[in-house]
Amino acid sequence: MLSNYHADHVGSLLRPKELLEARKTRAASSELHAIEDRHILGALEKQKELGFGVFTDGEMRRSNFMSDFTDAVEGFDFRDSVSRKWSEGAQKTGASSTAVSSINGIVTSRLKQREPLTGRELPFLKEHAPGPIKMTLPSATQFPAISFKYGITDSAYRDPYELLDAIAQIMADDVRALSESGISYLQIDAPRYSYYLDAKWTGWMKDELRVDPAQMLTASLRADNACFTAARREGVTLAIHLCRGNNRSHWYAEGGYDAIAERFFNELAVDRFLLEYDDYRSGGFEALRFVPKGKTVVLGLISTKRSELERKEDVLRRIDDAARVVPLEQLAISPQCGFASTMEGNLLTEDDQWAKLKLVADVAKEVWR
Repeated sequence: MLSNYHADHVGSLLRPKELLEARKTRAASSELHAIEDRHILGALEKQKELGFGVFTDGEMRRSNFMSDFTDAVEGFDFRDSVSRKWSEGAQKTGASSTAVSSINGIVTSRLKQREPLTGRELPFLKEHAPGPIKMTLPSATQFPAISFKYGITDSAYRDPYELLDAIAQIMADDVRALSESGISYLQIDAPRYSYYLDAKWTGWMKDELRVDPAQMLTASLRADNACFTAARREGVTLAIHLCRGNNRSHWYAEGGYDAIAERFFNELAVDRFLLEYDDYRSGGFEALRFVPKGKTVVLGLISTKRSELERKEDVLRRIDDAARVVPLEQLAISPQCGFASTMEGNLLTEDDQWAKLKLVADVAKEVWR
């Protein structure tokens, strides 16, 4: 199903200083909720002003892009974590410095869902969004890599595959109800497919996660498809965003899509693929030759990691390059990732963010009149 959302964005927006301060000082829940409401209303109005046709709340009620899941499901312990090395995204030459992610909890017991995954977000959006609603959720494939720790998790789940199946079941049940709730667009954020693009991470999967990468790829596609099948409804656009890491303008994986392109594009039961194409780490457009007719590729040509605004002429040229591989009517444009995968956000300002989103909207209007 080809949708007409030619201007898109991955979902998360920078949290205003007032909201960050309220979280830091542990403001009363009523005060925090009021601050969230106010800034979500502002973000919705700004998206409308810029010309976007589908609306998110910027994930402003979340501490990170996947906390809607971990807040709603019992069984995670955040006092321990699997170390994750990140490379500085702002450095054009590669990995000059590192940071360690601390947003992932370890699964320590059998998982139990307490509340709907987007239960704190959807009612307000349904009341106030000026148009179609887009909801974002983390892929089930996110968790085996960051939440399975041998000696702890295997007391509850035998191996990463069993944990993946358990999380996919929770998500499938939830998105089935979510897709019937009046939303127009459901996006799954799936950073862990980038492991298959980067030799250092396929090695890590073998040595540390103790799985066969080819087998885990098959299991991951199956898990995501279980969720998409459950969510499939007339009038609901289904999408997946493939990320290479986006924590405070850092990244962790690189490589073109060629290693998984044929299976990824043909086996996933989605309408849209949101892909990162903002720098040299993403490879070229050749892998897009595997995209079937009837599916949309959202070109993530605008960086959320750098403050510098891209030149419109360069963005238009790259769309022309992609259109030599995939017909223009199957393309759309967005930033390469969210602006705040964690609530602290990437290293740019709100003015930078809105300028980049304006560029996305302006390019979309010019290209897809």
